[in-house]
Amino acid sequence: MGKIKIGVIGVGGIAQGVHLPGIEQCGDLVLTAICDIDEEKLQKIGEKYGIEPAFRFTSHHELLACPEVEAVDICTPNDCHFHIAMDAASAGKPYAVEKPITMTAEEADILALHTQKMGVKNMVCFSYRFKTAARCGRDYIQRGLLGEIYHVSMQYLQSWGLPESNRPLAWRFMKERAGSGAFGDLGCHALDLVRFVTGKDYLKIISQADTYTKERPLPDGSGMGTVDVDDYCNYLAQLEDRITASFQITRFGYGRGNYQRMEVFGSKGALIYTLDNNRPNSDELDICIGPAANETKTYHKLDRFPSQYNSDQMQSFADIINGNGDGLAADIEDGRINQHACDAVIQSFEEERWIKLSKL
Repeated sequence: MGKIKIGVIGVGGIAQGVHLPGIEQCGDLVLTAICDIDEEKLQKIGEKYGIEPAFRFTSHHELLACPEVEAVDICTPNDCHFHIAMDAASAGKPYAVEKPITMTAEEADILALHTQKMGVKNMVCFSYRFKTAARCGRDYIQRGLLGEIYHVSMQYLQSWGLPESNRPLAWRFMKERAGSGAFGDLGCHALDLVRFVTGKDYLKIISQADTYTKERPLPDGSGMGTVDVDDYCNYLAQLEDRITASFQITRFGYGRGNYQRMEVFGSKGALIYTLDNNRPNSDELDICIGPAANETKTYHKLDRFPSQYNSDQMQSFADIINGNGDGLAADIEDGRINQHACDAVIQSFEEERWIKLSKL
């Protein structure tokens, strides 16, 4: 099959840092069109990637109507995901969408139903599903090497929100654009990763969150603006099969870049998955399996992984379109389940109580 002609909607930070380089490196995708409401940024990225001016759009409707575009990658702020993905599904074009997929669980239900009705292939960009160490850990758990799973401890820590960074009031600090703060940005990833490796759904959640920095400089330098989202979020969850999980999410983790640590404890073993620990963007897996390891309290760091655990996000999207995906990438149903859990976390820290989730 020929290369899939893809259009990217939203060419901001996540597109420039992850999606556009990923498309460029993927042998089955070719960047054909781009779209952004910021025309200066649009032209700059268009020049960088050699996109013809006729395929640089300021309206996602125009990009979706372009017959040359065969699939789309949605990399906009959170409040745009729902409407653009709905339009992509209506246009019959496969889409990848950044997380969280919508602003509410109600929107997620509508989007999932519409996507399924239109028969459109799709992928939700829960990017840590593509980490080799996470996939290896998941396989060990699913094969029963850890026995019955008891506990999961998950941290996702960044430092870029600290006052010394003097970050301006970008959309990630605005509830109407982002839905929530550190939780929606990082915590939804954590929810998905724990569900991914355990294979179990959430039953109930309780959480606590707060904002340390109440104001940030306006981007135009005209003064200060109010921050109305969380800077950190801690939550506990009960999953199926009596698995308990604890989560610590923050943008105020001094000295942390994009740090993740997930510990999983079972009846026959345990594992520790880390990201960005000793080297930026490097994922690692330590295992403690069997009586001897338990008696000596010894964890062993895996220094190599079988090739079966290697994966790539944009290549996975191409594989899904071509009908040969491995089934491990998140789809719109995974995104819907995640959004219901996200809503439960937000409701819990707003109402200060346990929230039960219905089986979807």
